[in-house]
Formats: sequence, structure tokens, C-alpha cells
Amino acid sequence: MTIFSPIGRLTLTLLTQLGRLTRFFLTTVLSAFRPPWYGSQIAKQVMQIGFYSLPVVGLTAIFTGMVLALQSYTGFSRFQASDAVATVVVLSMTRELGPVLAGLMVAGRVGASLAAEIGTMRVTEQIDALVTLSTDPFKYLVFPRIIAGLVTLPFLVLIADCIGVLGGYLIGVYKLDFNAATYMDQTLKFLEMQDVVFGLIKAAVFGVVITLMGCYHGYMSERGAEGVGRATTKAVVSASILILCMNYVLTAVLFTK
Repeated sequence: MTIFSPIGRLTLTLLTQLGRLTRFFLTTVLSAFRPPWYGSQIAKQVMQIGFYSLPVVGLTAIFTGMVLALQSYTGFSRFQASDAVATVVVLSMTRELGPVLAGLMVAGRVGASLAAEIGTMRVTEQIDALVTLSTDPFKYLVFPRIIAGLVTLPFLVLIADCIGVLGGYLIGVYKLDFNAATYMDQTLKFLEMQDVVFGLIKAAVFGVVITLMGCYHGYMSERGAEGVGRATTKAVVSASILILCMNYVLTAVLFTK
């Protein structure tokens, strides 16, 4: 039976972490129904998570759109189907690449920042000081960040979609010699509103995942600088893995007829 003990320990560890994470999330949600509400904290986190992530998301999107147009043209030209380049670019960006790549980039930037910030507050006993002052740390620290992630990531993804399609347009028209009017017509012809909306739903879920992982690992970080470093690494890795897993689940639910 000793060969099964590592599997049992791993299973118990995973269930324990899942239980702690579920309890952490439910506590945060329940705290939102009790006053006071810290609107200034939410506005601050909207700026930190959303506005300051625009440059990295924009750069990722435009180069993704450019590369996608080049690769699509290279593949489709072998089958005389190069006219489908515009359609592939816009559907790929709105359905998959926009939400996933934006989520991964924000996870690297914001997830690490949240874990380091809250982890440092845990190490320096600032969270204990909030409790002493009768301030709910879940309401003051965690809830504003999760709400900011939920609200801002769909806007970031919408901007990323537009920039990515623009990148594909620039390559298609100025490098691959497509007619500008024809390219735009092919872009809009097969794009449906549900493609954009479902992508934004993915983005909202990814925003919650990123901020939840950052806050959870920061809040649960161990004492010392080493503990904060481990919490930061765990936040980025867990958020990235969950984004990829949730992307499959949401794709299966939303796009499968």
C-alpha cells in the first residue's frame, strides 16, 4: 500500500487547497453585502489593473494580429484560399487569442503585483492592523481587486481585439497587397456579435481568476521575503494554468452547438 501513499497525500493536499480557496472566495463575496463599501479602493484598482495594463496588452495584440495574418496567408495560399485571411484573423482574435493572450499578460503583470503587495502586508502585519481597527481585510483589500479585474479585463480584451484586427489589416493591405475595402468586407462579413460577446464573457471570468489567485496566494503567504516570493510565483503559475483550463471549459460551453 505504500505505493499509493504519495497519491493519497497529493489528493488530500489538492482538496485542502481547493477548500481553502473556495472558502476564501465565498468569504469575499459575502463581505460585499455588508457596508461600508470602499469606492475609492475600487477606482484605484481599476486604474492599477486596467489602465496600466493597456501598453502590454496592446503590444501583444498588434503583433499577434500581424503574425496571424502572415501565417494564415502562408498556409491558405497553398490551397488558393488566401481570401479567408481576414476572417481567420478576426475570429481568432475575438474568440480565442484576444481573451487568452490578454489574460496571460495581465496574469503575469497583475497577479504577481497583487500577490507581492498583499503578501508584504501579511508579512509586515498590516493585515492584522486592519483587523485591529475593525476593518474587514476581505472587503478592503480583496473585494475591490476582484471587482476591478471583473470589470476591466473585458474592456482590455475589447481593445486588444480591435488592435489585433488592425495589425492584421496593416499586414494584409500593406504587405500582402489585399484590397483595403475587400479586406474589411471579409472581416465584417462572417463576424457575429456572439463571437465578441462570448470572448468578453471569457475575459470577465479570467479577470476574476487572475485577481482571486493573486489575492489568495498573497493573503496566505508565509512569513519572510522567501514566503512572499513563493506566493508571487504560485499566483502567476496558478492563474495562467486556470486561464487555459477555463478557456477550454468556456469554449466547450459557449461555442459548442
